[in-house]
Parts: sequence; structure tokens; C-alpha cells
Amino acid sequence: MSGFVGVVVSDPSLQGHFTQVELRSLKAKFVSLKRESGHVTTKNLPGLMKKLKGLNEVVSEEEIAAFLLEVCPDSDQEIEFEQFLREYLNLQERVSSKAGASGSKNSWSFLKSSTTTLIHHSPNQAEKSSYVAHINAYLGNDPFLKKYLPIDPAGNDLFDLVRDGVVLCKLINVAVPGTIDERAINKKRILNPWERNENHTLCLNSAKAIGCTVVNLGAQDLVEGRAHLVLGLISQIIKIQLLADLNLKRTPQLVEIFDDSKDIDEVLSLSPEKLLLQWMNYHLKKAGYKKIVTNFSSDIKDAEAYAYLIKALAPEHSSILAFDTKDPAVRAKVVLDQAEKLGCKRYLSPKDITEGSPNLNLAFVAQIFQHRNGLSTDTRQVTLTQTSSRDEVILCREERAFRMWINSLGIATYVNNVFEDVRNGWVLLEVLDKVCPGYVNWKLATKPPIKMPFRKLENCNQVINIAKDLKFSMVNLAGNDIVQGNKKLIVALLWQLMRFNILQLLNKLRFHSQGSQGKEITDADILSWANNKVKVSGRNSRMESFKDKNLSSGIFFLELLSAVEPRVVNWKVVSKGVNDDEKKLNATYIISVARKLGCSVFLLPEDIIDVNQKMILTLTASIMYWSLQKPQQPETSEQSESSYAASDAASDIASEDSASIIAPSEGEEVNSLPDRASNMPTDDTSTSEAPAADTSTSEAPADDTSTSEAPA
Repeated sequence: MSGFVGVVVSDPSLQGHFTQVELRSLKAKFVSLKRESGHVTTKNLPGLMKKLKGLNEVVSEEEIAAFLLEVCPDSDQEIEFEQFLREYLNLQERVSSKAGASGSKNSWSFLKSSTTTLIHHSPNQAEKSSYVAHINAYLGNDPFLKKYLPIDPAGNDLFDLVRDGVVLCKLINVAVPGTIDERAINKKRILNPWERNENHTLCLNSAKAIGCTVVNLGAQDLVEGRAHLVLGLISQIIKIQLLADLNLKRTPQLVEIFDDSKDIDEVLSLSPEKLLLQWMNYHLKKAGYKKIVTNFSSDIKDAEAYAYLIKALAPEHSSILAFDTKDPAVRAKVVLDQAEKLGCKRYLSPKDITEGSPNLNLAFVAQIFQHRNGLSTDTRQVTLTQTSSRDEVILCREERAFRMWINSLGIATYVNNVFEDVRNGWVLLEVLDKVCPGYVNWKLATKPPIKMPFRKLENCNQVINIAKDLKFSMVNLAGNDIVQGNKKLIVALLWQLMRFNILQLLNKLRFHSQGSQGKEITDADILSWANNKVKVSGRNSRMESFKDKNLSSGIFFLELLSAVEPRVVNWKVVSKGVNDDEKKLNATYIISVARKLGCSVFLLPEDIIDVNQKMILTLTASIMYWSLQKPQQPETSEQSESSYAASDAASDIASEDSASIIAPSEGEEVNSLPDRASNMPTDDTSTSEAPAADTSTSEAPADDTSTSEAPA
């Protein structure tokens, strides 16, 4: 374990451009081509490079070949891995402006771009200072961290502090309280590499579970304190904290900012950032501001919008100087002084406003919203968003789990509300393309925004047809049900998709499972495996089914986790699980321990307490997947290179933490899909058998036309 070093590149400056996840993926592709062709040359490399992220959307194979011939005129010249990496970066530099123009307008780009970029790695000093101030303010009194805080914003202490993972775990709990059970965090003055890696694994899996995008970020990157990746993750966590109230469930009075022509479902589907912009423009209009603010960058550089916002929300703090001065820097300073009187902590400078720093300005407006949103205290609209029946509560929890799972797959679209965002069919097609590459015909798909209703139906009908090809149970489910937003039927479809994905990965590792060679893993195998693991460990607990009410105590899963990794459960903090409080403590601990191992799980403690059989199955299967992919013995360097080409499954926990347990990591080939998906029990559907999926990857890039091709 302590010997894991990942993919090592001799040139440190070259290695610094890539995360370990990216290097493993690129190494796998390179070795695979080398194995197929005997050697990699200028002649056979363009086909591989055309498939790589950042190139497949904006450059043709012929253009790549021409570029490589400029560098290596001899088409038969053999190219080594490091030269391949250099030429990949050089090509990205050439097309970066073209690629950047197509993807810079996503409303959620701040959530994703900071952890997926390969080229721009210089940390933003203003943002770093802001995040350090935030950490100092919210964690300064933490009993464990107070001896390390405050952090000096001018130095690199932040990147040294995050190496142990504790501060990031605690920051996640500030953003979404209760996400991580602190009993699962390794908290010692000096941590060994194993303990440090466990903290980072817990952090990354928990970050995914609250909505962060960490597709190209691994534990090793955090251990090394890579500045741009650390800041990217911290940025996402803080944004989630600051935007937590920007939804109709938490702040139902937000309905005031929409006119009567807006459908409530359309409002529910808006991202927090768009809601914040809508809220800001609502108050600006009332204050007499004539312009519409469409972003947190260029539209607010003169700070005039801020002056009007303060005037609308806190007229007692508004100053005539903010309107009379023609100097944006002076106005920005006045605005910050006024906001400070509202209680907003000063995390940005006047220069950050006048330069239009999008992350910092969004955070600033979110702070103003938190301290004074200017909305009425009338809660009569609560009925629009509150759920009352038990079925609705469970449906809401399942929506959250599926939303986090979809976002963890690394698809191009960020999902804010499953029931609304899937209605045009595009998101479901993206998910299907991730789970079953090659099934989606992107030439027949229409990319949002979709104005013609029949185009949405065409997308959804293709989803239904693919689901039928996979032998999903599609009784009473048609494309129009998705378009209409039928929640129960959408959940039934998503559950079958998630279950199929789990089976596909477990079958990939089925040769590890005793007695399962040559046959597919079924729900009965998962159940039997879990019971056998616990029994072999000397414990007496048993799970009769995935809806066994005895599971609510949490004891069985703690014994299962202890069976697959004896040291991971601290039995001193485990309760008997007799009453509701003890069950809640155990359930919270189970989820954090599973994530600490490397399991990507998206359920809530209530799902264990209520024994939600769907979520119980995903939890058991994720633990099984982690256990089966544990390396049995150290690899030789030759074996290691071969394993990179096949998959990341045999690497130790330092690599497996960065890839979703549910979704294959970037570049991982699903070579062994189940011939048939087993019939697993669900509440309202039963899945029929599914054929092996075509593993060929769709190469069609996305564009802005109405009939579009596959997203990167």
C-alpha cells in the first residue's frame, strides 16, 4: 500500500500537467495501442489522439496527422509515452481557444472546470486568499484544527494542511452538515500513508455525494497538494455551502421573484446560480437599475449593480458616493464597506470586483442573499415545495441519490433536478452512453435548448428503445411519460440503469468471486457473498433479503465492512442500534466508513434506517465491488503496465478512490459486461434480462446545432 506511486513521468514539469487519474487513463490507451500494433508511430497515433478529451470535439484525425508530421516527419518513427504526452499537450494548446469557446457558458461551469482542466494550472491568488479566509472563519474554533489555524493566505500553508485530508473533510461538513461522520476521520497529529489516503478517499467520495465534480481528481493529487486541484475542490465545496439556500425547498419565498407565467416545475429545475441571478435582477429592477445582469463577471465590473442591490436591500447602508463616483474601484470599495455592515465577511477586494472574478463575485452575492434576501416572510407558498406523504419523502431521497450518481458519471450536463432535467431526454442519453457505450445514435438526438416539443419526445423515445434493447422492464413506461415528468416511472427507469451499471462492473470482476467463474453475478450472489463474508469473519449476523427489517440497526453492515477490511471499523464507537438515535448513529457511521474504503455510495442514513431495498442493494454491491477489486499480490512492472491497459481495478486504494465505484473511470474499458441483467427486486418494477452491451465508444462530438452528436 505504502509503495503505490502511480504513473511516474521522468520530467516533473510534464507530470505536473496531469492528475494521476488522467495519467492512468492515458497510459492505458497508449499501452493498448502499443500492444495491438507492436509499436506506436506517427502513422497510427492520430486515431488514438482523436478520441482524447479536448481534441475529439474540435480537431479532425487528418489535422492531428498533419501536426504530428510537422514534429516527426518520419511516419514510421516510434513514439514513446512521454513524447505522446507532450504532443497531446501541444495539440491542446493549439485548439484551446476553439474548444474553450464551445463550453464556457454553462451556468454550472464553476463547479466543474477547476478540476478538469489540463492546461491552466496557475492558482488564482485572490481566490486562494478568499478560500483561506473562509476556512479560517468557519473552522478556526474546531477542537482538532485550531492548533493549525489561522492559515496564512499569503503562503502555501493551505496546501500543506490539506495533505492529511482532515481539513477538507471538515469543510464538507460545514457545507452540508452531517455528510461525514467524524468518527470515521483519521485524526492524529502524524498520519501514516494509509490513514492519510483513507481521509482523502473519504473526502472525495463525500464530495461526490454532495454534488461536487471530481472526475479527474484522485487521492494522490490531494496527498501531493496540487494547488490548482486543491483550490478547485475547495471552490466547489464553498459554493455548495453558500448556495445551499438557493432553492424553493429551503427558501419557498423565492417564488416571489418569478411572474405568474413561469411554470413551477421550470422554476424547480433552475440551478442555484441561475436562481441567484434571477433574485439579484428582481431587486435591481425594483431599485431602478436598467440593465439585466447575466453573469458574475463582466456585468458587474463597474460595481454599479452592487450599489443598486445594496440600495434595494439595505437602504440604511446605501451611500450617495456609490452612485456619484465615476471610478469603479472607488464604488467597489464603498459597496464592500456597505456589505460588511450587513454582516458579510470580506473575502474579496475591490480589484476582484473590477476585474470580474466570477467565483468570488458569485460568492459575494450569495453572502448578501444569506444575510438579507429582501423577500417576504410569508410562508404560504411552502405547499408548492413541501412533501407530506411517506412515498413522496422516499421519492425525494431517491431523486437525490440518482442525481448524485448521474453527476458522478462525468457527463457533460450537470443535473440540478432529476425530474425536470431528464424531461428532454438528453441527460438520459448521456447516461446511457456512459453506461452502455455505442448504444446511442447521436445523429438522431437533439441537444438542448430544444424548442420543438416533438424533438424532446424523439430523444425520450430513443431512451425507451435502448432500455428495451437492454431488456429493462418497460411496462407502462413510454417516451411521453418522461417528457411529462412522471416521477415514479422516471425513478423506475433510473433505478434499472443504476442497477445494470452495478451488475456490469461486478461481472467485470466476477472471476475474483469464489464459485462464480463463467456465470453472471445476480442479486442472489450479492446477498450470498455478503452473508458469507460476515460468517467467515466469525460474526453471527445475517441478511435474509435486501428488505430485511433487522438491517435497520446497522450492525450487519458494520460487520460486513469489518469483514472486508478489519481495521476500518472502530467498534468502540458503535452502538447496539436498538432505538432510533442509535440506529441513526450507526447508519451515519456506515456510510462514512464505506466511503472511507473507496465505495461511491449516494444513500442517506434514513435509507438504512427505513431499509430502502434499492439503496440497501447499492450499498451491498458497492462494498462487494470494492472487496473484489482489492489486489491479491504485488504486481511486477510488466504486470503493472498490462493492468493499466486493461483497467484500474487491480490498483490499490490510492488509485481506486478517484474512480467512481459505480461508474468506470475515464479511459477504463468495460470489457466484460453481463450477458443478462439479473432479476433484482424493486418496489415497483422488476428488471428483465439484458444482453451484452456494445463496448464501442461513440466518437461524435457535441455542438450547438439542434440535432447534435455525442458530448465529450
